[in-house]
Amino acid sequence: MGEKSIDRASLEMLKKAAREEITTAWDRFAKQQPQCGFGLLGICCRNCNMGPCRIDPFGEGPEEGICGAGADTIAARNLLRMIAAGAAAHSDHGRDIVTTLYAAAQSEAQGYQIKDEVKLRALAAEFGIPVEGRAREEIARDLAREAMEEFGMVKGTLQFLNRAPEKRRALWQKLGIAPRGIDREIVEAMHRTNMGVDNDHVNIVLHGVRTGLSDGWGGSMFATEFSDILFGTPQPVRGKSNLGVLKENQVNIIVHGHEPTLSEMIVLAAREEDLLALARARGAEGINVCGMCCTGNELLMRHGVPVAGNFLQQELALVTGAVEAMVVDVQCVMPALARVADCYHTKLISTSPKARFPGAEHVPFDEHTALETARKIVQIAVENYPNRKQELVEIPEAAMEYVAGFSVEAILQALGGTLNPLLDAIKAGQIKGIAAVVGCNNPKTTQDRGHLALTRELIKNDVLVVQTGCAAIACAKAGLLLPEAAAEAGPGLRAVCEALKVPPVLHMGSCVDISRILVVAAAVANALGVDICDLPVAGAAPEWMSEKAVSIGAYVVGSGVFTVLGTVPPVLGGKNLAELLTRGAQDVLGAAFAVEEDPVRAASLILAHIAAKRRALGLEP
Repeated sequence: MGEKSIDRASLEMLKKAAREEITTAWDRFAKQQPQCGFGLLGICCRNCNMGPCRIDPFGEGPEEGICGAGADTIAARNLLRMIAAGAAAHSDHGRDIVTTLYAAAQSEAQGYQIKDEVKLRALAAEFGIPVEGRAREEIARDLAREAMEEFGMVKGTLQFLNRAPEKRRALWQKLGIAPRGIDREIVEAMHRTNMGVDNDHVNIVLHGVRTGLSDGWGGSMFATEFSDILFGTPQPVRGKSNLGVLKENQVNIIVHGHEPTLSEMIVLAAREEDLLALARARGAEGINVCGMCCTGNELLMRHGVPVAGNFLQQELALVTGAVEAMVVDVQCVMPALARVADCYHTKLISTSPKARFPGAEHVPFDEHTALETARKIVQIAVENYPNRKQELVEIPEAAMEYVAGFSVEAILQALGGTLNPLLDAIKAGQIKGIAAVVGCNNPKTTQDRGHLALTRELIKNDVLVVQTGCAAIACAKAGLLLPEAAAEAGPGLRAVCEALKVPPVLHMGSCVDISRILVVAAAVANALGVDICDLPVAGAAPEWMSEKAVSIGAYVVGSGVFTVLGTVPPVLGGKNLAELLTRGAQDVLGAAFAVEEDPVRAASLILAHIAAKRRALGLEP
């Protein structure tokens, strides 16, 4: 393993953790070496109890499992199960937001209100729900009911598919992969991968794309759009990032996970005077709520709440010794947090019935009593402030400003209400293309190095970069989300950014908000009268690790976007499967995957792809 991180604050806290004999994800990664070769290649099957079975990749041992499944079948089944799990995570997040909007419309959700009525009415019209002369609560109730039906689906295919270009929708219909319902595709994925069902790796992969599409154009899109209705559609906002946002003289609360429903209420509760007075009575000067991972992204883009870090910094935040409470909901929360919290005074507080953590204090969250729950959690943190062990407190100084919150609506506003200035800049070659750099951290690669090196190489070559998730936080920490970062861009992109006063790297939200990127890509394709696969656009996930990223990859490629992965997916044991994903998909979907661990070479692949697409459109490469 090479350098653990290029983030100075992370390196500082890793040294402190070593001094205090606290193990982190990097230590546990080292202890796992060498990792299982069969697992890395995706050729181990445990889908029935005749196994587990494994295929010898060198042809010197078993070439099929007990049931007769070969390497391609086993690796494809494993891939489909990863896609299904990722789609389930995003879509269950979306479902929770939908049910919260329904409860809010019924006046049964404490503290929530409809903040973006314009979007509510626009979405209702999109779903064919009457809006004229009706109260917003009545419209919201009908819209939420319509959305709930899209999970089980009784009417055909997902409504949001209609946002895609006509050519793309026709292709999905031709291939039989237009999603029929979010839950249905996930359930069918698990059925197909059951022993003795789907054995054709091509057929399995096609359903993987369909399942991913049900996430990108379904579950994730509901999470994004309905969060905007409830919490407000993001607009550009300034804030600060990295571990230096923690305060020595304040009660520090970190909200971590992915769903904004509780964290929004915690932000409100922490501003209430009685809790601030309690904090002062306990010796603190205030209450400092910070975000982590995608819960952090949700808060920073709507409130400018500081974000303490991305995925691999969750343990390091506790190592500062200055966190009174880490409040977690669902997804990307390491079980190890409880042990790290035990080394300090930190309260680890779980809140979701779906995610309990041994060693954590559980404060159950219910949207019907959300603000009351948030107040209780903030009070627990405040009461814990006097227990802080001052001799263990060490907060890195690193804290960088960012500008976040570039929703589709904010981008249009920056462009003067129309996509034309962006299209003109692309046609003129000022902007060569657009790349989405997204995804996680992974201790297999140096933290943040892939995100930053790839992003810098792209903007240097006049490619506008849009980001979500931990990739966006990495760039926030490095100052790339500031308008001043235009100085690092090529002359064309720099001129556009300086004219519009926007960064060359646009923060578009959390991982479910990749749906915003799909909407922009579809709008550009519709404006030009082409399919998404014809555009000079690309995707990349330099440090991905989660099953959610696998689902994202499936729907991004399924939508026609060439995508480069920076860590190797567990499919190489199936040679025909790997060939299908990296080459064959191009002929079927108009897009395929590439795998390149070196971020500069990954940028070269993307630049070559963008140049080819520009030539095909009759534009200067």
